[in-house]
Amino acid sequence: MQPLIRPRAASRQRAQALAEAGVHPLLARLWAARGLAQPAATDWSALIPPVQLTHVRDTARLLADAIAAHRKLLIVADYDCDGATACAVAIRGLRAMGAQADFLVPNRFETGYGLSPAVVELACRHPAGKPDLLITVDNGIASIDGVAAARAAGIQVIVTDHHLPGDRLPDALAIVNPNQAGCGFPSKHLAGVGVIFYVLLALRAELRERGTLPAQGGPRLDAYTDLVALGTIADVVRLDANNRLLVTQGLQRIRQGRMQPGIEALFEVAGRDPGQAGTDDLGFALGPRINAAGRMADMSLGIHCLLEDNPVRARELAQALDAINRERRTRETEMRDEALAHLDATAQALAASVCVWQPGWHPGVIGLVASRLKETYWRPALAFAPDDADTLRGSGRSIPEVHLRDALDLVSKRLPGAILQFGGHAMAAGLTLRKHAFDDFSRQFDAAVRTLSGRDAFEPCLETDGSLEATYMTADTAALLAHQVWGSGFAPPLFQDRFRIVHQRLLKDRHLKLFLERDGLRLDAIWFNHAEPLPGEIEAVYRLERNTWGGQTMVQLLIEHARAA
Repeated sequence: MQPLIRPRAASRQRAQALAEAGVHPLLARLWAARGLAQPAATDWSALIPPVQLTHVRDTARLLADAIAAHRKLLIVADYDCDGATACAVAIRGLRAMGAQADFLVPNRFETGYGLSPAVVELACRHPAGKPDLLITVDNGIASIDGVAAARAAGIQVIVTDHHLPGDRLPDALAIVNPNQAGCGFPSKHLAGVGVIFYVLLALRAELRERGTLPAQGGPRLDAYTDLVALGTIADVVRLDANNRLLVTQGLQRIRQGRMQPGIEALFEVAGRDPGQAGTDDLGFALGPRINAAGRMADMSLGIHCLLEDNPVRARELAQALDAINRERRTRETEMRDEALAHLDATAQALAASVCVWQPGWHPGVIGLVASRLKETYWRPALAFAPDDADTLRGSGRSIPEVHLRDALDLVSKRLPGAILQFGGHAMAAGLTLRKHAFDDFSRQFDAAVRTLSGRDAFEPCLETDGSLEATYMTADTAALLAHQVWGSGFAPPLFQDRFRIVHQRLLKDRHLKLFLERDGLRLDAIWFNHAEPLPGEIEAVYRLERNTWGGQTMVQLLIEHARAA
């Protein structure tokens, strides 16, 4: 599918103001196009105060009381990278403040998502003993039945989450979620790890106020920002100013070598240099290795890696995660190919969505398959795997024009009883569906996509930052760009220029290696997963990156799209 290519709206006035404030001229142009009018504040003084987060003070008091009474706390985590990092932050922070804290992570193949009654049963049989208080991280806002089951078992619950709430809230002691009704916290895009980090900030303040900790004492919570940065980037939440501050702080610690042993070990097995750490390393190297544990096996392996203080043991755990991730990549490729072969090309040309399932699919990989299908067809996509004899488990990914959770909500009202449960947010969601209702659901989901978007078809769009001056086509510029915090809502720069192809060849039968010329400048380039040769003159949309080979670091263009000039 050919994308629409358009330049970002740029503001010369903002760019000039940034440059006058000392920002590099190229960064000034890029930041201005992303809405910044002044240099982003990345020191702790600019962090939104915890007191603005609804119920965070009440939660801090409850936790302080629990610590004073030597109650047993059990963290219930989600099984993705955000959940794993949130769990590690919670355990490290709570223990550093004197709590008896342990964790339990649901197995997506046995107990399903979040704090369910089945998870409560496991909590009651936990090896550390039955807990007095459950604390959810990155889940719980939809756990009506799970919280009720905990209360019936004599266990209190505190919910910390960032997912969108439904019509009803669980009957918990306290709920900390920036997206709950009435919460005035300015940043609605905190990841789950960001929410629990804020809870720890509030708890430390409460313990200082009580005199349990010295006035300026207690654990250095900034020591956990490497974990906060990893979870925030891996969960693809919007990088507003507050999240960019948290990620910047975390990356600074990693680059300085002041990271958890598990983070360092993950960099090592991924073949990445923590001294040059960037958001790409977190999102595309470390995050997938943590996520693979929850997708293919047991997320407790990932959490143990992040909690391990022994470097040798941390390396062993990271190597195990790396092996699981390789298995995940193989299964993902197989399932994606099966999905493309199964889908009817003619029907898809007329559809506004994609819904597909196969009997032998792995439920831990369907979200990745949905993501690939979304990119291939550029429309909301749902992939399903068998859950049990009568149900399917689905995972979806969407495009900016369609709020995925709202679409599932609409289907649940139009097709009562078909969806047993669902949850998520605008761009990603999960659900459990009655198997016999799949065909009806697919039709209703397609209709809901059309209703909510007002459209029958969608066109991908590549927003570019225009032409890159030839003087900036250097490895130093690539390093400058890699050092910045880019991500969802603050997109990494894409440039658009014309080139003459000097030479092109195929690598591994899948990737096109190019040698380009522009204004007398010779440049290396590569277009991953593109095997078709290009004409002699092209207009290319590309990213700038460093490529180190044989001890030399050169600039390389990563082609995102190209067409005849």
